[in-house]
Amino acid sequence: MKSIPRRQFIQQTTAASLAFGASLTSLQSFASAKVNKVRIGIIGVGLRGQNHLEMMLNRTDVEVIAMADPNPIMMATAQQEITKSGKKAAVEYGKGNLDYQNLLKRDDIDAVIIATPWEWHAVQVIDTLKAGKIPGVEVCGAIKLQDCWDMVNASEKANIPVMVLENVCYRRDILAVYNMVRKGLFGEILHLQGGYQHDLRGVKFNDGITPYNSGVEFGAKGFSEAAWRTAHSKNRNGDLYPTHGLGPVAMMIDVNRGNRLTRLSSVATKAKGLHKYIVNHPKGGDNHPNAKINFKLGDIVTTSIQTHNGETILLTHDTNLPRPYNIGFRVQGTEGLWQDTKSGQPSAGLLYIEGKSEKNHQWENPEKWLKEYDHPLWKKYEKDAEGAGHGGMDFFVDNAFIECIKRKINFPMDVYDLATWYAITPLSEKSIAENGQVQLIPDFTRGKWQTKKADFVMGEF
Repeated sequence: MKSIPRRQFIQQTTAASLAFGASLTSLQSFASAKVNKVRIGIIGVGLRGQNHLEMMLNRTDVEVIAMADPNPIMMATAQQEITKSGKKAAVEYGKGNLDYQNLLKRDDIDAVIIATPWEWHAVQVIDTLKAGKIPGVEVCGAIKLQDCWDMVNASEKANIPVMVLENVCYRRDILAVYNMVRKGLFGEILHLQGGYQHDLRGVKFNDGITPYNSGVEFGAKGFSEAAWRTAHSKNRNGDLYPTHGLGPVAMMIDVNRGNRLTRLSSVATKAKGLHKYIVNHPKGGDNHPNAKINFKLGDIVTTSIQTHNGETILLTHDTNLPRPYNIGFRVQGTEGLWQDTKSGQPSAGLLYIEGKSEKNHQWENPEKWLKEYDHPLWKKYEKDAEGAGHGGMDFFVDNAFIECIKRKINFPMDVYDLATWYAITPLSEKSIAENGQVQLIPDFTRGKWQTKKADFVMGEF
């Protein structure tokens, strides 16, 4: 397969726009013919970035040109993965935090995957757009509300689309429920729940010496996510990671596609979990310096969201307490509901559909329903997704990113979704600081949500 030069790829941009407005071009404007090979740069090759790298190396239609990361251990590990795959070594940019800007100057890169610490996402998306390349950015929440507007404005100004790489939207049971929603099995949807409920204490701390071993150190003494993620729990109080719970349910009720989020209110419990972890850990104790820290992040943050069309959404952030992993989805309508009781395992959920469930007013196992309404996307790519990260979800989100570029079709999750989902974090922080005061959620589409049609995973590829 012959790839086209990046200059030609960009120079063939036209004035074509997305169906819902003339402010941002679609991927159809990036080439006059289907692109056969996408040349990728990766900014951030830590553990999450290496997940994306693995997906890219498994493809014959992708060439990983360059990688940027200031951590020499992560860079070496990523390069080893490339060597094992039999592919050509990627050019390295590891001279400090800003060396990624030199990667962006290259003329042989079409698109960039950004998988860096949260505080870098907005600036790196904007820098990538200014460099004329297509960004695919990992999930989190914005540091400031203005970050969201800045990414939207940069995308519109550059006429380059952005994809948010929210993998949970592609979880198999989630897509089956999405399919059931589309077919009306739950009636008219009224209420949805989700969140990020995951014991991350072992991720936020390590022993400061051995990679991946949990301990009580973070920051300068930390490794991988402990080097940066724990600082957010120390300094911020809000829903720091809203997109896993919000993204999938937002798609089910057509947010930014005939519907939009309008307002939210957030509250938080007191913060006790991380302190207790440090005090009780064998490497910690009452006299450990980190036991003196007053962590700001409430152990459980609850955010209530309202929509234009009258649905409500409840998000829960819970990462600093002992608990099994569960996103806690709930999709409820006028004719029934589904609840996720053990994330990703259909047999562990609960379902009830009035007039169709086996017994009135009794839960039933949803497994047969999820099998019957298994989404066509999973049926088509099941074998390709085997062994992919996060139960196959990583294959689907990366496949969408690459295939949309190749086929010149719009991203299923675009810059407006990115801004809307990211905005929950700073707005929840402000709400909590104001004792739960309601915060208005901006319309980042500037009214275009009213005419954009629902398009998530509809006949995809």
